[in-house]
Amino acid sequence: MKKIGFIGTGTMGTAMIKGIIGAQIVNPSNIHVFDLDKAKLEVLCSDLGVNAEENSREIVKKCDFVFLAVKPNVVKTVLEEIKDVFSDEKIFISIAAGIPLKTYKNTLGENKKIIRAMPNTPAVIGEGMTLISFDSCVQDSEVKEAMSLLGSLGKVECMEEKLMNEVVALTGSSPAYIFMLIEAMADAAVLSGIPRQTAYRLASQAVAGSAKMVAETGKHPGELKDQVCSPAGTTIEAVAALEKYGFRNSVIEAMNECTKKARELGNIYG
Repeated sequence: MKKIGFIGTGTMGTAMIKGIIGAQIVNPSNIHVFDLDKAKLEVLCSDLGVNAEENSREIVKKCDFVFLAVKPNVVKTVLEEIKDVFSDEKIFISIAAGIPLKTYKNTLGENKKIIRAMPNTPAVIGEGMTLISFDSCVQDSEVKEAMSLLGSLGKVECMEEKLMNEVVALTGSSPAYIFMLIEAMADAAVLSGIPRQTAYRLASQAVAGSAKMVAETGKHPGELKDQVCSPAGTTIEAVAALEKYGFRNSVIEAMNECTKKARELGNIYG
């Protein structure tokens, strides 16, 4: 059984650990974790049965797969710490937004096996969407193993690295937009007299069901929208109001700003 290491146990790191354990892909005793927050490590080890390590170097020494789950501004510091203990057979998977493969290779070595991943927070409940990119140093069998690990968080797809910054707005950050949509829908419902918790429940199911229809029917979202809009009906009135107040344009502009920021992070920390 291969050993899996995590450098960083924030929201995404912890979600990934729980997902891997929940899917019974790896025994908790074969998972090693490190975080600067010692109290957090103690709780994680107590709750999940994983092993805490004193530093990131110990994670690399003991593990076959090493997940880097830290903020972009910490990446280079960690790479400097581990570069002399990171051997050629190990697989390095980073979820830091905006940081290109070349940054990791510049420090760890051109021949090192690096996978760049972009998960999102629905991974916490096993409904995440993770994109990965890599180069020819990573063998097909190793890609399959990595996808199996990440698949415990939801769905996984490969993506050309040149599009990894562009996809941040589409998958990595998009749950925030959806949460805002659900909140706004619930606020309007509360204004109409519907209890708030009921409003959240109904709005979230409407969003979940609509997304599933797009995924499973294969129909264009516009076609599905048209099916709801009866002539002179209630829905077309709502759609007209959304168009009037720039709903589509707001989403597009928000995603463009998100993409711009992802590119900036790559320039700053890459």
